[in-house]
Amino acid sequence: MSAALQLDDVAIRFGGVLAVDGVSFAVEQGDFVGLIGPNGAGKTTLIRIVAGLLHPDRGRVRLSGLDVTEEGTAARVRAGLALTHQIVRPFRQMTVLDNVVLGAGYRRTSSPFRALLHVDRRHENARAAEILALVGLGGAEKKLAGSLPLGQMKRLEVARALAVDPKVILLDEPLAGLNHAEAAKQVETIAEVHARGITVVLVEHNLEEVMRICRRLIVLNNGQVIGDGEPREVMADPVVHDAYVGGGMVSHAEA
Repeated sequence: MSAALQLDDVAIRFGGVLAVDGVSFAVEQGDFVGLIGPNGAGKTTLIRIVAGLLHPDRGRVRLSGLDVTEEGTAARVRAGLALTHQIVRPFRQMTVLDNVVLGAGYRRTSSPFRALLHVDRRHENARAAEILALVGLGGAEKKLAGSLPLGQMKRLEVARALAVDPKVILLDEPLAGLNHAEAAKQVETIAEVHARGITVVLVEHNLEEVMRICRRLIVLNNGQVIGDGEPREVMADPVVHDAYVGGGMVSHAEA
């Protein structure tokens, strides 16, 4: 059985800087992986490569055995990939429900926005309402997305990703900017997503929560993997410890 996500010798250079340098790893279906590292380690760059927002200079990206290296984001979504952004990007002047309907109807239409133009949207509306209930936004369907506080906007971002029925979901700093109570609620939401059988790759600076919910850690530093395995064993590795001590951990900065 093919891995849900596999990277082989992925690298990308920006000018004279090798931001990602020969990264290889596989994530099995149903796994819950934390992708961590000090600031500037290459985490967000790597996630953007996986999502198809950046094209690597070398290496291959595979989803469930399918080589998507040359494919765009739409093809990767069809292959079962979804991404949430550190900076939330809802359609602020649309309702919470319609934000999710855009994703829930994409498989039945030639483009996401056609989901909103269906005369009969019962299937999409029901699916969107189910997802909103899952992430704790039941009852907020008619609110404008732009009116939500940040904690709820972060959960809406997860809901929008879930609407495309992903096999693998990439979460880019879903706890950034949240207070303790909001972060705890978001962690509950992510745990429920994983419990539904979805493979989760989590990029996050909140190490306390990462250690609590992830089954496996992959640690990047200077664009290379320096640790991979069970969370406590990985964090006890002197190489990983030195990387954090040397690189520092400024919360919610660009990774």
